[in-house]
Amino acid sequence: MAILTTPDPTRPRCAWAQADAMMMAYHDNEWGQPVHDSRMLWEMLVLESFQAGLSWRTVLRRREGLRAAFAGFDPDRVARFDAVDEERLMADPRIIRARAKIRATIGNARAYVTMRDAGEDFATFAWGMVPAAPVRNLSGRVLASSDLSSAMAAALRARGFRFVGPVIAYAWMQAAGMVHDHEPGCFRHSPA
Repeated sequence: MAILTTPDPTRPRCAWAQADAMMMAYHDNEWGQPVHDSRMLWEMLVLESFQAGLSWRTVLRRREGLRAAFAGFDPDRVARFDAVDEERLMADPRIIRARAKIRATIGNARAYVTMRDAGEDFATFAWGMVPAAPVRNLSGRVLASSDLSSAMAAALRARGFRFVGPVIAYAWMQAAGMVHDHEPGCFRHSPA
């Protein structure tokens, strides 16, 4: 597959996705595509939490390192990480070394496993919060959060998740296709 390095006027994209080939490829092939796999949704939530305070480009550049460091984002394995693993992760130059984010990822793996072991499927939970998915942003402006993302964040926190405020929840919902936020001129935009 050819990766463009400059914007293609015949394939207009959301403004945020025109910076470089990596962002264009992510936009074109991943962002906003509905994801119904529980483990993949958890991985996406972890990546969104690592993005807090940083650019998405930074996360994309570190994504493979994060996958390797966090055992392929296997929640069962990550849930068993301990203080030794935390220190190993803090020393790993392939990842974003933020202790609060690392601890939240380990804790969120435990929350995910607890939900699953109690019979609550993560994908069913997430998509159940958005019964009319995809929600379309018709405001005409780029949102950072919404009432729905606030409810999602509260529901996640009630299940033991951390580092999941309304802004992270909204970005996650956009990335996973629960919210359709492609700009009207974007080739991926689809009207209601």
